[in-house]
Amino acid sequence: MRRIKKVRILLIPLVTVSKTSFSRLLNYKLKYVKNIRHYKTNNSHAQDTIFALSTAQGKAGIAIIRISGPNASQALREMVSLKKNFPIPRKATGRLIVHPITGEMLDHGLVLWFPGPNSYTGEDIAEFHIHGGTSVVRGVLDALGSIEGFRHAECGEFTHRAFDNDKLDLTEVEGIADLLNAETEAQRRLALRQAQGGLKHLYDTWRQQLIENMAFVEAVIDFGEDENIEDGVLNQVNERIKHLVSIIQNHMNDNRRGEILRDGIHVTIMGPPNVGKSSFLNYLAQRQAAIVSPIPGTTRDIIEISLNIGGYPIIIGDTAGLRKSDDIIEMEGITRAKNMYELLIYSYLII
Repeated sequence: MRRIKKVRILLIPLVTVSKTSFSRLLNYKLKYVKNIRHYKTNNSHAQDTIFALSTAQGKAGIAIIRISGPNASQALREMVSLKKNFPIPRKATGRLIVHPITGEMLDHGLVLWFPGPNSYTGEDIAEFHIHGGTSVVRGVLDALGSIEGFRHAECGEFTHRAFDNDKLDLTEVEGIADLLNAETEAQRRLALRQAQGGLKHLYDTWRQQLIENMAFVEAVIDFGEDENIEDGVLNQVNERIKHLVSIIQNHMNDNRRGEILRDGIHVTIMGPPNVGKSSFLNYLAQRQAAIVSPIPGTTRDIIEISLNIGGYPIIIGDTAGLRKSDDIIEMEGITRAKNMYELLIYSYLII
């Protein structure tokens, strides 16, 4: 836990006060701002040097292995031929990559060096851009693991360290996760705005307004009898807080638009047996996703397909026909269909 070091204080008060009281109000603003602290996670492994494959698993033309931590430069000194100068920061350099213990050549690739704090994690970072063959990647990872103090990164640990080192806030971290999972254009645009700090700037604005109003309330409490405090200050603060609360409520009551866009719009197709539910699903999918038969009760489980319609992810489910049946399996399918209908926001009933 540490205090925020840099805070911009507005020099123009939100209410009319005399010059005599202005300095007092600024002091209160500073007091409130300095007492607002960042939440930091307690990570006992923060001093470890971590490494991981940063590109997808499997065969590929190129694989990127990232190393981050206080001893990241050690990987370059022990695994890269440094007969020439140490790599220039942020400039790709072609080098031989060798095993730190045996000296065996592992690959010839590109090496990049990002000294902290000007890196993704805020720590020293080294990257090996190597050939993406399975054995090459495994060989380099095993070699890194043989260096004392180095360990495999946990899932999401690079971004975790970026958050701990004030490189990202929680909204930006969430935006990055959404960007990695984006499958449609609409998802990509939304995630990119958030990853670039769209929500952060909005929330920081609200936070600054709250700090300003807290300062004025505290000033009135301490100097309420001072003739330099203008009348009606609390009324003005009250009106601004009401307006801010209204804005925040509108932001929260967005009918889960962001969540729906991120997770997809779920739609169920329901109705009696043999009315064309499965045929409709196949038409939308442009393939034979569900079995179509004149025999009632063919569909017994929920069959889902994912579509990209206008950049929006749509998950459509075909369900068992609604009817009474002595078949235990069919009745289980009907029960599941009804349960899904109750959970979803959008459903189409075909009769």
